[in-house]
Amino acid sequence: MKVLLAGANGYIGTRLIPVLLEKGCDIVCLVRDKRRFRENSDYASRVTLITGDLLHPETIKDFPTDIDAAYYLVHSMAQANDFSDMEAQSAKNFITQVDKTNCKQIIYLSGITNDDNLSNHLKSRRHVEDVLEAGKAKLTVLRAAIIIGSGSASFEIIRDLTEKLPIMTVPRWVNTKCQPIAIRDILFYLENVLLNDKTFGKTFDVGGPDILSFKDMMLTYAKVRKLKRHIITIPFLSPKISSYWLYFVTSTSYSLAQSLVDSMKNETIAKDHSINDIIPHECVSYEEALRLAFIKIEQNSIASSWKDALNVGYLNPAFMDQIKVPQNGTVEYKVKLPFKQDTGKVMSNIWAIGGNRGWYYWDWIWGIRGFLDKMVGGVGLRRGRTSSVDVFAGNTIDFWRVLLADKANKRLLLYAEMKLPGEAWLEFKIVEEAGKKFLSQIATFRPNGLLGRLYWASMFPFHVFIFKGMAKRIVSYEQIPVQKAAN
Repeated sequence: MKVLLAGANGYIGTRLIPVLLEKGCDIVCLVRDKRRFRENSDYASRVTLITGDLLHPETIKDFPTDIDAAYYLVHSMAQANDFSDMEAQSAKNFITQVDKTNCKQIIYLSGITNDDNLSNHLKSRRHVEDVLEAGKAKLTVLRAAIIIGSGSASFEIIRDLTEKLPIMTVPRWVNTKCQPIAIRDILFYLENVLLNDKTFGKTFDVGGPDILSFKDMMLTYAKVRKLKRHIITIPFLSPKISSYWLYFVTSTSYSLAQSLVDSMKNETIAKDHSINDIIPHECVSYEEALRLAFIKIEQNSIASSWKDALNVGYLNPAFMDQIKVPQNGTVEYKVKLPFKQDTGKVMSNIWAIGGNRGWYYWDWIWGIRGFLDKMVGGVGLRRGRTSSVDVFAGNTIDFWRVLLADKANKRLLLYAEMKLPGEAWLEFKIVEEAGKKFLSQIATFRPNGLLGRLYWASMFPFHVFIFKGMAKRIVSYEQIPVQKAAN
């Protein structure tokens, strides 16, 4: 069967691809930029890529007409304040394309919407269902509450809060009930509704066996991690204060924090259990889902992370166009350091930069810069890394986005997502000249007017110490080898 996947670079889409390949599907992935797709993954050569932005239908090229089914896994809730309009328009443009094909079924992953007075987020999900249902193909909707898995937004937010705050004063929404579900169970349902005619034209609630409050989930997380945590509920915290609280403590953007807080007033508990009559399946418990997530984290085998999705970033979707570092109108700071250490070791240190490893030198300065970035609405340092050992184009590393991770040419290129009066690139490269090895490290800044030039001038004294110190530590850092799990 031939299956189209919209949202292939997202958290769910990335994990669904190998599941569908194992099922024997011929997969066509609709992506905005082929360069961002992980071409060095195990399945890259086994899928067909077509390009297009569903918000700009004129960009969609080579949409196949012979597809049997299509997954719609596109969400925009963190991209802008008008995300509901964007989601509706994206779905309409998708239906326009699919209606020209032989597609029999569209599968959409939505949110549980059994409450009255739905949040804007859940209203938008419900409206997208209505838009997709108007198409010629039969619609199958899976409605889920929060999804728990390594790299999922819900898991990472619970992790941020519980790991960092021994005592939490929290808003009253922590007592709202929901029915979390493990990522493996979501993938099971997404796989098994595919071209299952018993699911055509139907909507199903899916959830794990546990009904918990957000407070329960944080305390269960603490139990699994053997942490002592105390949670104090403060009923008068406003939604705006709650949003800022999430924004500063976790790795979410402020717009995403607003959407999440708005949604947390709604209980998301499965009421329709008819999926069990069609696809019998025993979902894992919330506690077991946490344990499975940590197994992936400890093995450095996180397949995808919500932080890497562009709809939670701060860049234009065409950010990969910045892969060519400009030469004109820019200022630079260069470090070129000779070294005698093993090239592979130095490469590993470059590839491990950021996240838990840190930036090798004066991490406290990087921490202050991250805090200041948060204060002005930026991303800060809290996003960390998806994996501590691997990095791919499109990944995030703290407040940088990876443009290029070219092991063959020993080059790592980062593009800044922090708030700046201009644009910034940071490049690491190992070069050989006259039989000697050098670590080349170049910070490039394209200032935006006078403010940008003043910013660069004020930061230059710090760059002199930070970048020289960082280069010296990269070539000398002794790491403990990590055994990577087989996929």
